Amino acid sequence: MRIDPVIFRQYDIRGVVGNDLTAEVARAVGLAVGSEAHKRLGRAPKLAVGRDNRPSGVELSEKLIEGLVATGATVLRVGLVPTPCLYFAVHHLGTDGGVQVTGSHNPPEFNGFKMVLQGLPFAGDEIQGLLKRIQADNFERGQGTLEDHGVLEAYQLDVVKHVGRIARKVTVVVDCGNGTASVAAPQLLRSMGADTVELFCESDGSFPNHHPDPTVPENLRDLQAKVKETGAELGIAFDGDGDRIGAVDEHGTIIFGDQLLVIYGRDLVRRLGPGQPVIFDVKCSDVLPQALEQAGARPVMWMTGHSHIKRKMKDSKAALAGEMSGHMFFGPPDYYGFDDALYAACRLLRIVADAEPGLARHLADLPKLVSTPEIRVDCTEQQKVPVVAAAAKYFAAKYQVVTIDGVRWRTPDGWGLIRASNTQPILVMRFEARTDAALAAIESEAREVLGRAGVSVPRG
Repeated sequence: MRIDPVIFRQYDIRGVVGNDLTAEVARAVGLAVGSEAHKRLGRAPKLAVGRDNRPSGVELSEKLIEGLVATGATVLRVGLVPTPCLYFAVHHLGTDGGVQVTGSHNPPEFNGFKMVLQGLPFAGDEIQGLLKRIQADNFERGQGTLEDHGVLEAYQLDVVKHVGRIARKVTVVVDCGNGTASVAAPQLLRSMGADTVELFCESDGSFPNHHPDPTVPENLRDLQAKVKETGAELGIAFDGDGDRIGAVDEHGTIIFGDQLLVIYGRDLVRRLGPGQPVIFDVKCSDVLPQALEQAGARPVMWMTGHSHIKRKMKDSKAALAGEMSGHMFFGPPDYYGFDDALYAACRLLRIVADAEPGLARHLADLPKLVSTPEIRVDCTEQQKVPVVAAAAKYFAAKYQVVTIDGVRWRTPDGWGLIRASNTQPILVMRFEARTDAALAAIESEAREVLGRAGVSVPRG
């Protein structure tokens, strides 16, 4: 069969439906996942399968299941659920792992597969191993079974049990962007005791109102307006499959991922005591580790990417982790250790309800720094790693650097980051400083370094 290796990415399998992602490819992925699980376990696996609300999801999930069953796997089909609910199903149903058919935050013409086995996600070489199985036609053969299991209600009850209902009424605007969170988030927040105002909460995987990616400020404009119009204490947005959260305060001000992690980290210390490790990725503000240390937590910087974060969280037994992108991870004793934007929304609601009204007060004491958003620069797959290595050598000769994921260097007035994307032929940059002038100087030096390496950075 024709299969394009480009769809086998760092963290998932993802492509354009009908082009490089077809029903035939979906069946082959099922064969490969079922076979790999059988090899690791030494027996036929039991796997949960869910899907997001994209129109292509029904056919792709059925073909995936067909492939899994053909390897002898027992498949528990949980239907249309947010990705975190699929992760919950693995715990709740006692399966060996699971597969979610989802295009994540990509446009509706995309779809793909996120996979987890034995408590950890498939990533990197493991995903490449699935491709090699397909190319070699190296599959287990057997006759498995298919069962249907509804888990959405159990998932909602479990989240409320873990977080606890709120003690006072809080008005929250929830924008699902017509994504998969539509089937659970409004109901879940109401179960928490919130007065919930719905915005684009009709499940429609063509995303007719705006693209469900809460990291893009343009996608939060409707939420900002509705919060101010209704006088809500906060607004919450979700991405297409419900594993990333965005938020705005009562004034309509956007609360970014690293700011949310400050709020969650302070709450964690209040509830569980000092010394708690909190993991964050290299793109986060310097304000985050400073605030966490002051609160009594132990901040740990790590690589970007949900699979890297989950592994680090498990190794360090951290109860909390988060990324600038809005992935928030909650581990024992609070939760199961995976990224769940719906749980994160309920936890944020509980934090707001336990204090005086409003979300803004929880960040009012933080210093105000100036920063750029992520700056993405085209750079070929062959070029990006050597370019980052050259940049790391240059900055290490002048500044204090961290090289766990690209190079992050610290100047007297701020910091800069250059890293190679794990999923695209691009470099990712971000800069933060005390003043606009210092920010411009840090960014200018980075542009010069990249320019000497043959990478042109267009002016924004």
